[in-house]
Amino acid sequence: MTLEDVKKAGSLIAARRKTLLAGVLSLGLVGTLAAESLFVGTPAAKAQTVTAPGVPQNGHAINTFSFADVVDRVGPAVVSIRVKADQPRQFMSDIFPDVPEGSPLERFFREWQDRGGPNGGPGERGNRRGEGPRGNNAPVTSQGSGFIIAPEGKIVTNFHVVKGAREVTVVTTDGSEYRATVLGSDEKTDVALVQIDEKGKTFPTVPFARNEIRVGDWVLAVGNPFGLGGSVTAGIISARGREIGAGPYDDFLQIDAPINRGNSGGPTFNLAGEVVGMNTAIFSPSGGSVGIGFAIPTSTVERVIAQLEKNGQVVRGWLGVQIQGINRDIADSLGMKQARGALVAEPQADSPAAKAGIKSGDVILAVEGKPVRNPRDLARTVAGYDPGSTVRVTLLRAGKEQDVSVVLGKLPNEQRRADAGRSGDDGVPGSTSLADLGVMVSPASEVGQGDRGVAVVRVDPAGPAASRGIEVGDLILDIQGTPVATARDLGSAISKARADGRRSVLARVVKNGETRFVPLPLASS
Repeated sequence: MTLEDVKKAGSLIAARRKTLLAGVLSLGLVGTLAAESLFVGTPAAKAQTVTAPGVPQNGHAINTFSFADVVDRVGPAVVSIRVKADQPRQFMSDIFPDVPEGSPLERFFREWQDRGGPNGGPGERGNRRGEGPRGNNAPVTSQGSGFIIAPEGKIVTNFHVVKGAREVTVVTTDGSEYRATVLGSDEKTDVALVQIDEKGKTFPTVPFARNEIRVGDWVLAVGNPFGLGGSVTAGIISARGREIGAGPYDDFLQIDAPINRGNSGGPTFNLAGEVVGMNTAIFSPSGGSVGIGFAIPTSTVERVIAQLEKNGQVVRGWLGVQIQGINRDIADSLGMKQARGALVAEPQADSPAAKAGIKSGDVILAVEGKPVRNPRDLARTVAGYDPGSTVRVTLLRAGKEQDVSVVLGKLPNEQRRADAGRSGDDGVPGSTSLADLGVMVSPASEVGQGDRGVAVVRVDPAGPAASRGIEVGDLILDIQGTPVATARDLGSAISKARADGRRSVLARVVKNGETRFVPLPLASS
């Protein structure tokens, strides 16, 4: 190969390298622009132009997406709330739920917490500022978050943030501190309304969202985690309508934007800077975020706040029924093709439901045409109406649908519960064994448990009844809608159900004063 051939080969290699490099840069630019196109049309999330590292400033620039404009706009309306409250101090029950109280481990973690462990929080720092030692019933200092919804200083936060508050201090993003007053709160939804005690001053506010948030939408969680000051995290809506056992009206948004202790009461924003929810709870085995957080949706917050502003409390509609869910076994027992609705175990005496003619065994399918999926759905729907409202309730009774009009009452503050008597053992007068169910029963009147039904005085732990939670002391009022007063009545009802080809019977049972339906499988003959 001549020297000329070598030079030509080198030039060819250099040209190919330039072509390959240009292709890589072009691919990277296209990929970035493709990602940027996902955010086109988002009014509040503006792209910022920057120069790509290593690329000469000759017009070859790329765009990166940023939440900064949204944060700049909404940040001043998000506040920290510091509370002094008269309530027992809770040590590790939330962060270490499996540590036995009073055990060496609990004492160890308590000491570690007081030295500033991750659950130490502002309360412990307050103690070191000179508040003095505290016992379990001494005042507690804690912190949470909130957001301003009215220029005169009305703030929304969680009930549990201000629970038992004797002194409330609001800290704004510029470090200003203001005394505040709790105007009203609702424990059932964990919503509270606070007013800054500062006359004549105008505060920045944030609006509630008008459009419903969707699963997959971007959200920002803003608050005061661990009492460290304002911070922002981003994520998406992971799910809607979550029930986490926090209260009777659970309807949470699940978000994966990291939220931590101290974020409670802070807002969840969409990319237009509107509040779509209020940060309330996290699922965490460690006390820190694992990417599963829960926010109360705007629809609930606005409804509660409107009543707190008007009345200082929340007044809910009341139907007056004991209800339970419908599983596949119960649906089969009722001849339903689909497990849906709320089964009426018993209407309460002199309640709106009883006055409207709703009976035990009815299935509530809809209220004002809105389908009822389960008991919690019914509770939320009815609670959304004002007392005195007339609503149309769709029932399934004896296999046929019908509508009844109900004038809702006012939800009582407390529901009284009767204590069911406990009795039974071998030798109970009039007791009879029912092998089909694996129970021994006696007329309720003969064992001092009232004048309705039969009392369970013995349970075979390996029998069908025990497998469905039937215990000694329970009362069986009826089987498949047929009242039972003796063991003979119970046996006859079971025989009829078997003759009808049923594999289970639906028993109405009173346990600890609560009435519910229990599907009981029948033992093989």
